[in-house]
Amino acid sequence: MATKIRLQRHGKKGKPFYHIVAADSRAKRDGRFIEKLGTYNPNTNPATIDLNFDRTLNWVQVGAEMSDTARAILSYKGVLYKNHLIKGIAKGALTEEQVEEKFAKWLEEKEAKIADKASGLEKDAEKAQAARLKAESEVSDARAKAIAEKNTPEPEVAEEPAAEATEEAPAAEEPASEEAPAEEALATEEPKSEEAPAEETPAEEPKAEAAPAEEEKAEEAPAADEADEAKAE
Repeated sequence: MATKIRLQRHGKKGKPFYHIVAADSRAKRDGRFIEKLGTYNPNTNPATIDLNFDRTLNWVQVGAEMSDTARAILSYKGVLYKNHLIKGIAKGALTEEQVEEKFAKWLEEKEAKIADKASGLEKDAEKAQAARLKAESEVSDARAKAIAEKNTPEPEVAEEPAAEATEEAPAAEEPASEEAPAEEALATEEPKSEEAPAEETPAEEPKAEAAPAEEEKAEEAPAADEADEAKAE
């Protein structure tokens, strides 16, 4: 019977949660299994892996096959590296003390990398949160400014009465335009008053004509003088 280390899917839709199991390679993916080796939660960052290291290593040593995802998980947790070091003991290249020392050093470096990644993710999350809060504050400030500008009286509202006054000004001037014909009538009547003296001037003309009468009298005066002279003679 070929044994395979693989994942069984559990969890909700859109939020999968997996069990790491050793099962018959002929069994269905979510069917019966031989042994549960751990769990894998990809919904967190970094992913959360809970693994029974010794039992998983035992199944690898006895030749259990692995799916691609299971192989990546076992490599991430150091199961495959530990199996490689143990093979070195069988070949006489390493002792058990050297294997444990090398694996402890690798595990320490791996944990440091994971810690650095987690801290980096936390910093990125904090920066993203700060940027989001800043953007929200800018939006709220802009919205408050727009509301304040909307509530403040605009200069156009203050100028509206003046505009109305200018529109009413022609109506106020209409009486003046109505009175204009009366002024024009007066203007037309004024020449009549000027014509009256012009009509009286002929009355003075007889005076001018009387002057010749006086001249006639003056001319008649010598005739009277001549009569007196005749009487004197």
